[in-house]
Amino acid sequence: MTDKRLIHIIDDEDAVRRSASFMLKTSGFAVCTWESGVAFLKEVRHAESGCILLDIRMPEMDGLEVQQALNERGITMPVIVLTGHGDVSVAVRAMKAGAVDFIEKPFDSDVLMAALENGFARLDSSSDAATRAEDAAVVLGALTAREREVLEGLAQGLPNKTIAYDLGISPRTVEVHRANVMSKLGARSLSDALRIAFAAGLGHDKGSPGPGSAPGTAGNSV
Repeated sequence: MTDKRLIHIIDDEDAVRRSASFMLKTSGFAVCTWESGVAFLKEVRHAESGCILLDIRMPEMDGLEVQQALNERGITMPVIVLTGHGDVSVAVRAMKAGAVDFIEKPFDSDVLMAALENGFARLDSSSDAATRAEDAAVVLGALTAREREVLEGLAQGLPNKTIAYDLGISPRTVEVHRANVMSKLGARSLSDALRIAFAAGLGHDKGSPGPGSAPGTAGNSV
């Protein structure tokens, strides 16, 4: 293709593919569109490297299944997940599996461009996972113990209300701690904070309690 940055759009909605494609092409990107994850996976070995915009809710194979298939095949193209309103917990799962960012539909051009900036930064980066983990650990060192607990809850995909219940504090207090976490991490969005959390090893499933964890404290529901 040319020296333009390439975006693969994988979405079963034709309207989304057309509108996102137009927005990206007018911003100077090259674009390939795919009507399903299955179609993309069939050709992925021959596809030019770029960023992937991947819809979560698709028939036949959903976004998480497509992402898992890419991971299993060793495809390292950065993935940005497209979610509907209320799909944040699913987006957190996608980021745990290596997605760079997530954006909610309908999205505007500024949000999309910021996500793509993160994606191409990873594509261009020569730093390995160990270096990212060290950097993240240093940044998290600025958090208080309670702020770290709140970040852990966010990395589990839990809403503020459930985090408050688990920690024995009010939802308003969780909001205050969450705002402090975002400020200290220099995070512009939840996905920015989650990238740092996951790089530092936070957000492991609570189904396997670690040392010192009491029974019944996982609390995925109120």
